[in-house]
Amino acid sequence: MSKQKTILATAYAVNPYKGSEDGMGWNFIIQIARFNNVIAVTRENNRGNIEKYMAEVPDERYKNIRFLYFDLPYWMRFWKKGGRGAMLYYWMWQRGVIPFIRRQKYSFDIVHNLNFHNDWTPSYLWKLGKPFVWGPVGHHPRIPAQYLAPYKKSYWIKDRLTWVIKKAFWKYSSALRKTALKADVVCNMNRSVKDVLSLPGMQITMPSVATEDFGYSKPVSHEKFTLISAGRLVPLKGFDLSIKAFARFMRQLPKAQRSDVELIIVGSGPEIEFYTNLCVSEGVKDLVTFVSWIERTALMQLFKSASAFLFPSHEGAGMVVAEALSFGLPVICLDNSGPGEFIDPSCGFAIPPQPYDETVKGLSIAIQTLYQQPQTHAEMCENARKHFKHHFHWDIRGEQLNDIYKKLSA
Repeated sequence: MSKQKTILATAYAVNPYKGSEDGMGWNFIIQIARFNNVIAVTRENNRGNIEKYMAEVPDERYKNIRFLYFDLPYWMRFWKKGGRGAMLYYWMWQRGVIPFIRRQKYSFDIVHNLNFHNDWTPSYLWKLGKPFVWGPVGHHPRIPAQYLAPYKKSYWIKDRLTWVIKKAFWKYSSALRKTALKADVVCNMNRSVKDVLSLPGMQITMPSVATEDFGYSKPVSHEKFTLISAGRLVPLKGFDLSIKAFARFMRQLPKAQRSDVELIIVGSGPEIEFYTNLCVSEGVKDLVTFVSWIERTALMQLFKSASAFLFPSHEGAGMVVAEALSFGLPVICLDNSGPGEFIDPSCGFAIPPQPYDETVKGLSIAIQTLYQQPQTHAEMCENARKHFKHHFHWDIRGEQLNDIYKKLSA
């Protein structure tokens, strides 16, 4: 058996009670600890939830973990409120964490910049003089203009300004170039990262999304054909496409069958009024249920009773896709560098970018296929479960990380 290494991992966002970025940070740390020792550096405001969870849920792997908590002085962060200023503070935190780590005088073999990063924010862990792993590094493309057309112009302006900032970093940031140059291994969240960065080192495609096994059982017949969609109610998630595709599907059903289908949208956000009004104008007000954001365990219960997961998001990630697959739910999404790369034709439908109405039509046909072809639906449910076990179980990520660390230690 090979000797355990000590991995120093910076994970800005860590919360074992949450999903998304926070849950990713926690689970990656736990997976590193399956095979190696880990010194995990995170923000001070994560301490309470980490220590509470570790007291409530004992785990042998904790003995391999040492948490260190670091934040910049209050006078350097008083302006940060929630998500406001998060990326700027993250950049400042990364610079400040280097002298903090040096002061601890711990010994470690490999450094890993683990989460809350993307392909336009640099890391400085290479300054510690150890083999350096960067990622999973995400790439979030521009939202195609046709999918922003139904929304306020301010969303388009914000998306394009963000893209200009990203391009400026890719072109002019010496710190970002040095990060890419110094990284011994870059874990790409999706294949498009290499299209915007020059990466001379070893590259591995490793989605950041994964999930645990919640105790799947074979699907049972439900009274209704239930589509579920989840996420923040903002244009990025494409809920307008979900609603319009569901409405188009519903209108093609005989009237007697329309009460047998439903769409559940789980989430909260600024566009709730727009989406509720859209349900009225599309004639599906009584068939669409909005559920305000709920605890993750409650969302998993909804997955158990669903028939398929509808997720036409424009983002480059999507933890909920892995969670849906774990419950054997076929996924209907867009063919992009996020969810579109997470599935294959055996377990879902990835609709290519195209004019808006054609996209709605493609999503609607996918829904119709699952509804009208029970055998196809059953096969896709089974394949979704297999796809989860082979690609999106957290243990798979742990094994991938261990292989990377072994190669760096060889």
